[in-house]
Amino acid sequence: MSVLKSLESKIAGLVEGTFSRAFRSEVRPVEIARKLAREMEEHKSFSVSRTYVPNEYRVFLSPADRDRFSGYEDALAGELAGYLLEYARRERLAMLSRPVIEFETDGRLGLGEFGIQTRIVRPAEAPGQEAQAEESGRTMIYSSADRVAEPLEERARVRNETALLLVEGKRLVVGSAGATIGRSRQCDVVLSDPNVSRQHAEVRPRGGSWVVNDLGSTNGVSLNGRRIEGPQVVKPGDEIELGTSVMKFELE
Repeated sequence: MSVLKSLESKIAGLVEGTFSRAFRSEVRPVEIARKLAREMEEHKSFSVSRTYVPNEYRVFLSPADRDRFSGYEDALAGELAGYLLEYARRERLAMLSRPVIEFETDGRLGLGEFGIQTRIVRPAEAPGQEAQAEESGRTMIYSSADRVAEPLEERARVRNETALLLVEGKRLVVGSAGATIGRSRQCDVVLSDPNVSRQHAEVRPRGGSWVVNDLGSTNGVSLNGRRIEGPQVVKPGDEIELGTSVMKFELE
């Protein structure tokens, strides 16, 4: 059984107990585990005979996701630490101590997004001596929606921009977490066009930019007259076509 499968089995065994409510969060424990392993691999330090990896990991969650994990963090941190320890052993990676997982809240993150910051902490060599920490990299933000990483600095900059959709003479503000577009009243931007699917497309921040993505609509999405395949970056002045409706993207 793989290390990740073993972790999945351990967490699955707790679903009927303390973890049952936590799984309703957009952020999944196994997804956090995958990205922790990725950050471990990204921040190796090489010596003559060993390859060292971070032994301290700070996981940043949105207020909503942190609230859902409230009360279960210690158990989850223990499982994640055990997973990283076993992963390091199998990959022959060295740690200066058992890995430590800490959770924190960051209001700049939206639901389903989480950040990871790593450090290599050298334990104190004598009683009363402070441990020495070495920053291993920037905080990276992951989205459970598209599994794409981006630096927190870029994510924060996009959050400070106001995106607009100009349609039918109206200026519609796109929230910092993005907006869904379609005929359904559950969408953030509702269109009455019968050629538009109930949940047709979405516009959201990604990688320091804004992107438009087709949500599996019947008639597709076009950007500046060209049909898109997968997420496409949109810039001020670009025209997005859904069904027979055309809207212009702007930034303020």
